[in-house]
Amino acid sequence: MNVVNQLTEEQIKQLHALYAGEWWCKDRTLEQARRCVNGSQLIIGLTDDAGTLCAFTRVLTDFTFKALIFDVIVHRDYRKENLGIKLIDLVKTHSKLSQVKHFELYCLPELFAFYERHGFSEDVGGMRLMRFENESAS
Repeated sequence: MNVVNQLTEEQIKQLHALYAGEWWCKDRTLEQARRCVNGSQLIIGLTDDAGTLCAFTRVLTDFTFKALIFDVIVHRDYRKENLGIKLIDLVKTHSKLSQVKHFELYCLPELFAFYERHGFSEDVGGMRLMRFENESAS
């Protein structure tokens, strides 16, 4: 696998296709996929030798206190190749994130064990996720 830190237009289309196959992001449009890639401070993609996107994640960060990991996604054909592990390791060891105190993400309970094996914990000092839904966003 090859590591890429920016996506071509074709790879953004491939990412959109990956999103379309998952319940949590299936309604994202191609334009939304393009905007979220372009709006993220760091992106990490794993491609095959032909340049086809096989796995992806993105990070929003202040480069000091917090790095929030989003969209850890692996193409179904590659899910037995530990690419999710590789993505998480690439984020945690990224040179631009070496001074970040906390890496955070949110996931479903069935993924807790996966992330716990990589040093993540549910112990966040009693904090809870809160959400405001912007009805005018597209």
